[in-house]
Amino acid sequence: MPRTRSAQPSPAGPAGPIGPVRPGADARCALRPATAAVDGGFWHTRREVNARTSIPQGPGLLESAGNLHNLRLAAGTAEGAFQGAYPFMDTDVYKWLEAAAWQLARDPSAEFAADVERIVSLVAAAQQPDGYLNTWYQLVKGGERYQDLRWGHELYCAGHLIQAAVAHHRATGRSELLDVARKFADHIDSVFGPPGSGRPIDGIDGHPEVETALVELYRETGERRYLDLAGYFVDRHGHGLLGGEAYCQDRVPVREATNVEGHAVRQLYLLAAVTDLATETGEPELRSAAERLWHAMSTTKTHLTGGLGAHHEWEDFGDPYELPNERAYCETCAAIASVQWSWRMALLTGGARYSDLIERTLFNGFLAGVSLDGERWLYVNPLQVRDGHTDHGGDQSARRTRWFRCACCPPNAMRLLASLEHYLASGDDEGLQIHQYVTGRYTCGPIGVRAETDYPWHGTIALTVEDTPDDRPWTLSLRIPQWCREFRVRCGESTYDQTDAPVDEGWLRIARTWAPGETVVLELGLEPRLTAGDPRVDAVRGCAAIERGPLVYCLEEADHPGGGLDDLVLDPTRPLAVKHRPDLLGGVTTVVAAGRRRDIPDAGWWPYRPAAGDASATAGEPVELTAIPYYAWANRQDGAMRVWLPTS
Repeated sequence: MPRTRSAQPSPAGPAGPIGPVRPGADARCALRPATAAVDGGFWHTRREVNARTSIPQGPGLLESAGNLHNLRLAAGTAEGAFQGAYPFMDTDVYKWLEAAAWQLARDPSAEFAADVERIVSLVAAAQQPDGYLNTWYQLVKGGERYQDLRWGHELYCAGHLIQAAVAHHRATGRSELLDVARKFADHIDSVFGPPGSGRPIDGIDGHPEVETALVELYRETGERRYLDLAGYFVDRHGHGLLGGEAYCQDRVPVREATNVEGHAVRQLYLLAAVTDLATETGEPELRSAAERLWHAMSTTKTHLTGGLGAHHEWEDFGDPYELPNERAYCETCAAIASVQWSWRMALLTGGARYSDLIERTLFNGFLAGVSLDGERWLYVNPLQVRDGHTDHGGDQSARRTRWFRCACCPPNAMRLLASLEHYLASGDDEGLQIHQYVTGRYTCGPIGVRAETDYPWHGTIALTVEDTPDDRPWTLSLRIPQWCREFRVRCGESTYDQTDAPVDEGWLRIARTWAPGETVVLELGLEPRLTAGDPRVDAVRGCAAIERGPLVYCLEEADHPGGGLDDLVLDPTRPLAVKHRPDLLGGVTTVVAAGRRRDIPDAGWWPYRPAAGDASATAGEPVELTAIPYYAWANRQDGAMRVWLPTS
């Protein structure tokens, strides 16, 4: 994107919901975020754990890991050596600050409010007079700057600082951290630019993040230079400035790309920025690229759980349909980035399919990364842990960990949970769209709708219109999930089901002049189902997975004593049964299936013989299989787990 566009500032985004994405007044988006409040049910429980346990423990963990110590060193208020092994240690602080800010927007009296202001002051004190801020380079590298853009993460750190500052400003109205972020952004703008711009460096960061942050800084301040700078960075990816590697999104310009590749989180953060830029500028090439790449990702490189990233090595996407199970990487941060990008795509285009993937990812690939008690984490989220698995520990462990050497995932999960209400609903000139179903209230201008539901355990969502414009019709749009085969909706005297409901590309649209007190009851069929993988996915050929509603299920060793999981076979001809277990894993609905335990000698290899029907599924000792929601695995004991179950 050339930087020759008008430097006249656009107005900042209109006042609206407090959240991480706020399109500007002139943005070319189909939808805008609406206000939502979650006050009961499934997600309320998970968010309360985040608010009462995960976020409050953040300062102590950042202290013990050395992140805050490093800021004090940079501020000149402490002595000692830099602590930590990475140049991006500061980002853990910024992500925690963002999470805490979103939480303070809901509860200004939260116990960590004083910690927020103390750490904001510490960050401000560590900043250098010209705006630069990175404790690794200030303390370890003797002030050396921008000499290692591929690995240095200086702009990546700046991006997380900016996002934290925007959150803090929106949540509290205070500008101390926003002033720090603007000063750093102004410094970056004075240093980076294309040839002929008069700026000394034509370069990009090896880890995208600053791009989408700069767009949001533009939205918050109205300063056009930040939008132009974001466009410059996006356009310079893919031109060999970092050696031309896919790993750091430098192999091909985004407008020419045909598939997602390289480091999954880096790719997704970059594409979030592409979507933000398309939203603000209306550039058709950027929109086309975003739609093309999202389709390629969702159809060829996304696990059943919504997880992303096939390779432990380089943390990257594999080839199309390369979706391993036990070696799946599926980093928690990649699931978070997927939600962030898909939400921007939903706002840009109005498409329901983006929120379908958000739902799948939230309930499965993301939520598995956080323990039920909010104190332990998974960096990687495999779809299988084999019998006798030897775990080597570290960040790539299949066991939950209190904190990580590279602790990017825990504060990242905190900030998504703290801002979750931002991803639930939207509005446009026609009315209100409900993307995700929770117990709470959705608000868009003069429209207010109350929802009551026990989703995802039950499929009934009861919606009551509480506020509505006088004598003016508007449209209530309800997303019908892609997985849903049967549904029914009652509105006044009318009843629809999947055969005659007015569904438009995933949206059930009800247009009428509403009166306060009117209700709509949506009933989504939650019968458990078996899912087969695409035949091109070698790792799951001959297997099936159990799903119910938005939840992916798995078997865990704790529920199958007397033997491992690798010898179990699912009988797909037998019905699945549902059993709610309020005593198990905080209260879950399990799915019970019929299976067999194969008696396989330790022979290694056998002559190939074509299978005869489903006979092999009925051979061996009968076993009752108990499947739990995937998000709840690894909360009881270490052991085997698997999502995909052989059927022969």
